[in-house]
Amino acid sequence: MKSEQQSVFCNQLNSKPFDESKIDQSLTQRRNANYKPNIWNYDFLQSLKSHYFEGKYKIEAQKLKEEVLCILAEIVNPLSKLELIESINKMSLSHLFEKEIMLSLQDMEYAKKKYSSSEMDLYSTALHFRIFRQYGYNVPQDVFLSYMDEMGEQFEVDANMDPKTMVQLFEASHLALEDENMLDGARIFCNKNLKSSTNIIPLHWMVEWYNARRQISKQENEARESNLKLLQLAKLNFNMIQAEHQKDLADILRWWRKVGLIENVSFSRDRIVESFLWSVGVAFEPQHSHFRNWLTKAITFIIVIDDIYDIYGNFHELQIFTNAVVSWDPREVEQLPSCMKTCFWKLYDATNDVALAIQQQKGWKLPVSIYLQKVWAEFCKALLVEAKWDSEGYTPTFCEYLDNGWKSPGGPVLSLHVLLGLAQDLSQVNDFLENEQDLVYYSSLIIRLCNDLETSTAELERGDVSSSILCYMRKADVKEDVAREHIKDMVMETWKKMNKHSIENNSSSLRPLMKHIMNIARVTHFIYQNGDGFGVQDGETHQQILSSLVQPLPLM
Repeated sequence: MKSEQQSVFCNQLNSKPFDESKIDQSLTQRRNANYKPNIWNYDFLQSLKSHYFEGKYKIEAQKLKEEVLCILAEIVNPLSKLELIESINKMSLSHLFEKEIMLSLQDMEYAKKKYSSSEMDLYSTALHFRIFRQYGYNVPQDVFLSYMDEMGEQFEVDANMDPKTMVQLFEASHLALEDENMLDGARIFCNKNLKSSTNIIPLHWMVEWYNARRQISKQENEARESNLKLLQLAKLNFNMIQAEHQKDLADILRWWRKVGLIENVSFSRDRIVESFLWSVGVAFEPQHSHFRNWLTKAITFIIVIDDIYDIYGNFHELQIFTNAVVSWDPREVEQLPSCMKTCFWKLYDATNDVALAIQQQKGWKLPVSIYLQKVWAEFCKALLVEAKWDSEGYTPTFCEYLDNGWKSPGGPVLSLHVLLGLAQDLSQVNDFLENEQDLVYYSSLIIRLCNDLETSTAELERGDVSSSILCYMRKADVKEDVAREHIKDMVMETWKKMNKHSIENNSSSLRPLMKHIMNIARVTHFIYQNGDGFGVQDGETHQQILSSLVQPLPLM
């Protein structure tokens, strides 16, 4: 398969070793990002105890699941069945009914000759299109042809249509592929006529678990008699999974306090709770507890190492640190400041521990550490490129920036942990890296673009010279607002490429891994939706942590 990037883990910079002389710290001026201190009470979070681990709740959940299965099986009307599937998805229950949903869609696809698209209104057409595409069916955009003008470019429907229909069309338009002009027209139409559409993230870009509580409350307000069992199951399932997440969080906090890294890097962000929330967004299902632990550790090191390159280290020190990570040799860091030495040692120990844990849990004989060492090296080399630009006052071209920038936020590091943590065997990991690496690039690029849209102003204030926005402003000779719109358009086009990739590989055994790689992009949209969710803790990220990890839902 021809890859958009020749290799996800390609070499970026050949770092040459420096001499072994000590660095004169008195000549080094350190920057300060003025990050606020951690707001979380770790003792409180570790003390959270839930009674939803009790066996009686598992029995009740299984009973409710069987009742919902009966409801799903009894529904004959295609629209009603799709609406039930939509509700299941919105309330984060799809993992309980995955096989039954796929069978239902197969039956509906087989029986579709019994009802023609001309018999469906715009609401049912949009819902059908969205659900089937979400599950990998290549439904053609032509299903909307009867709603288009003669040129097939603009929607010719009443702008005062039922809001439910407008929302469904808006959601469907975000499952578009490249060059699907009808769906572009649908999105433009909805953005023009749907109130507050500019601030709405489509469901396809949302993290399923982060949205579950809001959707459960919405369904409760609109509950019909036929959906009461589904609502009861959703509430109970939410609390049971939250209990598992609380246990996972307590485990990772014990590790974080024991490892003692943040005490040695006072200039950096202490964001272990937010890092755990990110891992929950990538894979919330209860069986992925070990994976969340491994991914959270990786995210915390991405944050601290990023701060070392952005704020603390001078270019000389950063080259030495990079060489140490590339060679994976602790002796390389002996001449560095104590905080950088400590960071390397903690990364070295944690990476080796995670690699060993993955091998032991999965029974793999080949060393996983080789994969992890390489991706950490590529991450640091990408950060070093940015540090070199910064030290020279050089503003890269737009292409130069993106060629390096898709790696520097750590997307490939996250993706590799997804593959190693969730793949059934190493052959799946190698198969993905060989044939599906474009998906890693796309999700990583979205991290870069969304990060720049929300953090570029603060980064410029503290002296950073590059962002995709600034580079595009110089390339196209345009103002900042025009550049921002261009970056937003790039995000949209990148999602279209991911959508295409997902549909083209619908029958692949790697599809579950693809979903979790795409979830990385979904978490990114949440983190950077209204600012920097890592840099600033007391905004929407704070509320999401409380609702997802701390506060259970009241049962009916």
